[in-house]
Amino acid sequence: TFVGCCWHRLASLFTYIKKSLLKVTLLAMEDWDESPAWWSLVIVTSYCPSNNEPIARVKQASLEDYEETVQKAKEAWKIWADIPAPKRGEIVRQIGDALRKKLKVLGNLVSLEMGKISIEGVGEVQEYIDICDYAVGLSRMFGGPMLPSERPGHALIEQWNPLGLVGIITAFNFPVAVYGWNNALALVCGNCTFFPLFSRIIAKVLEDNKLPGAICSLTCAGADVGAAMSKDERLDLLSFTGSTNVGNQVAVDIQKRFGRKLLELGGNNAIIVFDDADLNMVVPSVLFAAVGTAGQRCTTTRRLLLHESVHDEVVTRLTKAYKQIRVGDPLESNTLYGPLHTKQSVDMYLAAVGQAKQQGGNVVCGGKVINRPGNYVEPTIVTGLAHNAAIVHTETFAPILYVLKFKSEEEAFAWNNEVKQGLSSSIFTKDVGRMFRWMGPKGSDCGIVNVNIPTSGAEIGGAFGGEKHTGGGRESGSDAWKHYMRRSTW
Repeated sequence: TFVGCCWHRLASLFTYIKKSLLKVTLLAMEDWDESPAWWSLVIVTSYCPSNNEPIARVKQASLEDYEETVQKAKEAWKIWADIPAPKRGEIVRQIGDALRKKLKVLGNLVSLEMGKISIEGVGEVQEYIDICDYAVGLSRMFGGPMLPSERPGHALIEQWNPLGLVGIITAFNFPVAVYGWNNALALVCGNCTFFPLFSRIIAKVLEDNKLPGAICSLTCAGADVGAAMSKDERLDLLSFTGSTNVGNQVAVDIQKRFGRKLLELGGNNAIIVFDDADLNMVVPSVLFAAVGTAGQRCTTTRRLLLHESVHDEVVTRLTKAYKQIRVGDPLESNTLYGPLHTKQSVDMYLAAVGQAKQQGGNVVCGGKVINRPGNYVEPTIVTGLAHNAAIVHTETFAPILYVLKFKSEEEAFAWNNEVKQGLSSSIFTKDVGRMFRWMGPKGSDCGIVNVNIPTSGAEIGGAFGGEKHTGGGRESGSDAWKHYMRRSTW
């Protein structure tokens, strides 16, 4: 397998345990190439969000490296595509088992570099393991229907075949889970994958089965390689997770070559609380969805629509709950809330709070940077804004919750749907009729339509994705596997 990155000396401030994380996960075993040509390459420093100290230096791949990697992956596909689907499922099962053996250290590595709390980091790796388990069962279920034909003595049969090479670009906030959703399904469907980041754990499984490592290829690279992937006709599918702005350009590039794409982009998700809702369920649900991962999930609740009769009570309860959140080092077990990913994220948080105030918002909780090392900001609640205020319609990857007051079901549903994104949504109510209206054609226009649960918390068995500016793609369960195959009728 081509490895387009190598990790170097951890900063001296980290304890031996934190140093061991990279070694145990097999990401710190390569030596620097000291040749003169090496120093002309771009080196990227990875920083720990909880203290902004360097934890590694990454050697960034070039376009020449990318070209070599794609060629190897295409050759590897010739071997992989001939392996029966159940056997491919067995390989994916072994990948899941290998990850399971290092679940905690891999999860802590996610926390160390991304900043999410330890239980979330471990949970993210568990999602990869879960989709591997799901893919194993799927490997024995690929099949198309036999259809009635208009011609005498003839039958129509649908057959599914692999695409070839699947490119995967994921975002910083879920570096393991989203890759896992794509990789496990793409592999079991008979494709090879091309990903900007990679763990040698997977390479070891392929090696043990005497398979080419290029089945799961990688480069650790910048925007030049990302642009090359979107324009490369040799990539039969490109799965992109990231911002709507970048996703729009990716979509244009892929459409120009009539390629396949799977986009999972932004989300401006709302929870609607009606007057008959159980507020004891509402408060912890909103807290989990609005503050979890420091507001850096695609499914984070950014808008809270409260019926006018419960508005003040919910805001009071939420404010009290927000003030009890335990802030700290993501690797400490009692921490509930960690840092934002970068200093730039802190700047965007402050800018959004400032815009909210300018547009008539009232910051009832938070709104400031926390005075401690790292990228910590206060979880923030803003009331008093109009439902169509510009900042309310802007997705800011930060723990800012805009609270809106509505009068009727019709108004609430309309406000939920008026933003450009359509990823996740939820209502809290006891009215069964309202639940069905919410899930029906005149209800939520999002890809995820929840009832009495938060907007966050995807399950492996269901298809994950959204509508409108969220991109329209579906990952993970249900029939999302069809994205990774082509259908033939004969």
